[in-house]
Amino acid sequence: MQAEQVKDLIVNALEDMKAQNVSVIDVRDRTSVTDYMVLASGTSSRHVKSLANSVVVDAKEKGIRVNSVEGGGGSDWILVDMGDVVAHVMMPATREFYDLERLWRDAPDIGAAGGE
Repeated sequence: MQAEQVKDLIVNALEDMKAQNVSVIDVRDRTSVTDYMVLASGTSSRHVKSLANSVVVDAKEKGIRVNSVEGGGGSDWILVDMGDVVAHVMMPATREFYDLERLWRDAPDIGAAGGE
């Protein structure tokens, strides 16, 4: 599956579980680590965990390899690494504190819909 399709699968999984402020950052021209970063906020630690779990379950159902999941168990930030796409699911305060959007501010934010 291509990075675009994985990105869309992640966005759909997050939106289906009512994630807040879903954002997609295209980092293809800025790093060799990944192509896209998908950021989303949850309303509670439990919601963050459910969002990340939904991404993992949907990916596995489509035969997409999940390289690793970092965080969990009451965490304010869970990272789901799927190679070409990395999902960051956070509590709003954690997202604001680390401000990954600012860190990658020169990269295009292509929004949740994926349109440039």
